[in-house]
Amino acid sequence: MTTLYFFFSFSFVFLFLSVVFVDGEMKTPQRELRKENVTMQLSYGNLELGFYKDEASNTADHILKAFKLGLYDTNHVFRVDKNFVAQIADCMTSRRVGLTFEQNEHARKKIRGEHVGQTIKHRKGTLSMARFNDPDSGTTSFSILLGDAPHLDGQYCQFGELISGFEVLDELQKLETTKSGIFVMPKERIEIMSTYVTSGGDGDNNNCAEEKLRAESLAKELHDIRAAKLPSKK
Repeated sequence: MTTLYFFFSFSFVFLFLSVVFVDGEMKTPQRELRKENVTMQLSYGNLELGFYKDEASNTADHILKAFKLGLYDTNHVFRVDKNFVAQIADCMTSRRVGLTFEQNEHARKKIRGEHVGQTIKHRKGTLSMARFNDPDSGTTSFSILLGDAPHLDGQYCQFGELISGFEVLDELQKLETTKSGIFVMPKERIEIMSTYVTSGGDGDNNNCAEEKLRAESLAKELHDIRAAKLPSKK
């Protein structure tokens, strides 16, 4: 009986960690995600990023290492183009604090463009590598999609998805912006105050507890969404 209960509980957690809520709708990630994820703390709230396990693995490795090195701390979201993209600035030039030797080395490194084809869509929450015209010119800048952008499919490398924080994206889109060339930029600096990487590795009790709490929160959110759509009693 105990074994069955444990299996059910684990399955319940796995089920709810395998979905995201986009504009109140439950969606599954387009590809299996790694156990490692990243939280970016902004003044408007937290964004939790997930990374594909098998697709664009070199790109995901590169960005994850940048987060582990603390490269995105004191960087900022320099572009907010409504219903299109929120773009994180290149870490080489946009941090408030200087770089260590190791950070500098990684920030300069260019990542070869990985082609993931048309099967992974640029939709709200997709993480997409930024680059110049050269497909192998990406470094540490990447975008979080604010809406569907099918014209980017097959052109830019998608390496992960937003797990939670869609309400934060909506808040960013309400900010006043100004246009500079092709870029639509917020008038205020959207600071990335801090970042941290968490892992769902086997045997990590703290992470198991975090996953359980996150699963319970998602379950409650799903219940509230469903309840809101039920007809009210007269």
